[in-house]
Amino acid sequence: MVMKQPLIILTGPTAVGKTALSIQLAKALGGEIISADSMQVYRHMDIGSAKITVGQMQGIAHHLIDVLEPDEEFNVVRFQTLARAALKDIRQRGKIPVIVGGTGFYIQALLYDIDFTENPGRPDVRKELEHLGETRGSEYLHQMLLQVDPESAGLIHAHNIKRVIRAIEYYQLTGRPISGHNREQRKKASPYRFYYYVLNCERPLLYEQINRRIDQMMEQGLVTEVKRLKEAGCSRGMVSMQGLGYKEILDYLDGRLSLSEAIAVLKRDTRHFAKRQLTWFKRERDVRWLNLEDFNHDRQAVLVHIMDEFSREKKAAKEEQR
Repeated sequence: MVMKQPLIILTGPTAVGKTALSIQLAKALGGEIISADSMQVYRHMDIGSAKITVGQMQGIAHHLIDVLEPDEEFNVVRFQTLARAALKDIRQRGKIPVIVGGTGFYIQALLYDIDFTENPGRPDVRKELEHLGETRGSEYLHQMLLQVDPESAGLIHAHNIKRVIRAIEYYQLTGRPISGHNREQRKKASPYRFYYYVLNCERPLLYEQINRRIDQMMEQGLVTEVKRLKEAGCSRGMVSMQGLGYKEILDYLDGRLSLSEAIAVLKRDTRHFAKRQLTWFKRERDVRWLNLEDFNHDRQAVLVHIMDEFSREKKAAKEEQR
């Protein structure tokens, strides 16, 4: 029996502190990081995506950061392709891959090698749904999804029009909810010996950190960043500009909201996003929760815990091979 290759996943809600811990973890493991973030993949979108800086990387190689232009579409299939290539590259150099980011759907797709080719979709159906979105709005589409697939509607935000449309399209073409298809795919055995960690903290503290991060983004020049993207031709119809921080500031620049209103909406929607992330991770199997209060908020103790588990289970796996 061939021993499965190890894969470390460090995820959790936005602003919980994954970045700093991931650097220390990669250093301790001799690893490299693959970003599972739907926004940090884009060039020129640094502040709103809370993108890690070169200095913060501390010499640790990062993959899937700054690889696409804002006018390019990024989705789960493209993530799978890029992430698999990065995994192969990392392993060829004898390093351990560490998946870091908060996009649970992307992590799931890579971890269980989910097949998205079974139902490629129909351009005419998709075009009709896109037209409905343009004329009736994202909330109308989300209500359509709620009627046929309440489980998916609970996990996909109304603003994520691409995924809402894909879920409705899947139902219209197959007569089955896409949530059921995804559940079946998740039953597949993972090709990896994986360690799926979710970093978390008390809800009031998390919300405080979210609000503080957004205040810092404003101080760093988020409005200027979005204005520059808009002047370069980026519009709200692009996948990249639908990300948190970009659509709200676009509403301010377009006169739909005052700046204070845009900031309040961004903070509120980011808190809601963090809540949905936690709901997603609670539904995943084989997840190991790292609740910071259990470690007295000592990040070094969290790191020691992960390394102890990794070393112990690596040794046990080797003994099974004998």
